[in-house]
Amino acid sequence: MKTTYVFLADGFEEVEAMTSIDVMRRAGMPVVTVSINEDLMVTGAHGVMVIADSLYGDNDYSDAEWLVLPGGMPGATNLASHEPLCRELVAQVERDGKVAAICASPSVVLASLGILNGRDAVCYPGMEADVEGVRWGNRPVAVDGNVVTGNGPAAAAPFALQLVAISLGNEAAHQVAAGMLLE
Repeated sequence: MKTTYVFLADGFEEVEAMTSIDVMRRAGMPVVTVSINEDLMVTGAHGVMVIADSLYGDNDYSDAEWLVLPGGMPGATNLASHEPLCRELVAQVERDGKVAAICASPSVVLASLGILNGRDAVCYPGMEADVEGVRWGNRPVAVDGNVVTGNGPAAAAPFALQLVAISLGNEAAHQVAAGMLLE
C-alpha cells in the first residue's frame, strides 16, 4: 500500500491532525507525519508539541496515497507559505493523486492554489468568504473526485474515516469506527 503523508506546521489543529493519523493507522494504512519546520518538533495551535516522523525533504511524495493537511491557525497559513509543499500538492492533483484538507486548510491552502476551483468543498465556517470558484457546502465532510475536505475539529473522525473508506473500502472504515465506538 502507498504511504499517506500528514503535513504538520506550527499552529496546526491538534485534534484534526492526531485523529486523522490515529484513524488511518488503526486501519493499517502506512502514515508518515511530516514537519515543514527545520526540525522534527512541531507545536500545535493549543501548545501540544509533537515530534514528526520526518522532515519535508526526507520523502518522495510522487507515489503518495494521500497528502493530508490539518487545519488550525496559523498552521494553515504556515502550510500555504511552504512553497515546496504547495508545488507538491498541485503536482499530486495533476497526476490524479489524492489530497485531503480540513478546517482552515481547504480555503487557505487548497483554494489559494486553485485546487478547489469548480469543486464541492467545506471548510471552517467563515473561512470561505473571500474564496470564489468553489461550491462551498455546509456539512462535515465533502468529497469531490480525489479531493476530500472537512469543516473542523468535530469532523476529524468522519474526515479520517472517509479517507480510510476511499483507500481500503467501506468495510474497513466501519470496522475502525466500530472499534472506536463511533458506530
